[in-house]
Amino acid sequence: MRTVRATGLLLLASAGFHFAVFLVLGGPWEGPVSWRKPVTFGVSFGLSVLTIAWIVDLLHLRGRLRAVLVGAFTSASVLEVALTSLQAWRGVPSHFNEETGFDTLVTRMLAFGGMVLILTVLTLTAASLRARPGVAPSMREALRAGLLALSASMAIGGVMIATGMARVNAGEPDLAYALAGSLRPAHAVTMHAVLLLPALAWLAARTLPDERARLRVVRAGIAVYAAVAAAVTALAATGVTAVGPGTAAMAAAGLVTTAGLAALAAGALRTPAEGDRERASGDALPR
Repeated sequence: MRTVRATGLLLLASAGFHFAVFLVLGGPWEGPVSWRKPVTFGVSFGLSVLTIAWIVDLLHLRGRLRAVLVGAFTSASVLEVALTSLQAWRGVPSHFNEETGFDTLVTRMLAFGGMVLILTVLTLTAASLRARPGVAPSMREALRAGLLALSASMAIGGVMIATGMARVNAGEPDLAYALAGSLRPAHAVTMHAVLLLPALAWLAARTLPDERARLRVVRAGIAVYAAVAAAVTALAATGVTAVGPGTAAMAAAGLVTTAGLAALAAGALRTPAEGDRERASGDALPR
């Protein structure tokens, strides 16, 4: 996993480098040709690779399958970031671009990388539905919710690619970027629940001694994140794009953090007597 973590950090460094290039050279931040794409791809995939490297050991997976899934996810992430960055340096669109034979190859390779990511995430999500011994119920629920959200993000990404390519094949490449881009906020807001929700469960495990309290914290975080993601996705589906993908993701992260801290504070304020009464009641621990 050391190599995988190093790769995730390298992708984040790539994002920082391209942001510095943008600050020095200037140019558009939005649009099919911009420095935004290598920056956002580097951040998103760098965080995703680091997240998968962390959570994969908490899932019910055999060693060989675990290594294959992590390797496939990491390789596809590097491919997506590398090709997107290459096209940014060439000054041409990375997606939905079939102007030349090379551009067509890049577009197809990006689509292939996307399919690898989708299949990998779906396999990880299926594994999260089985309980692994030694993993607390609060962490299991966080993992399941996070991976289900990531699966939704991959599905939205697939819809974006299919919608864009349909417009390209119809001879409307400009419309391809507009239609696919309208779903970017929904794609972004569902992508990083797999990091935030398990992180919330990790924090709860280190601040609350009672698993029931941890479950309440995690479920509050899941509910808040689901509400934000549903609202952003509904707006994107109806063509409302006033909220950008970065803003949507940061809003979800902020609300989950706020809900988690509030729940942690509420749990910390509970008196020992209250905890004793719960244990004495004989209620079974939720599973």
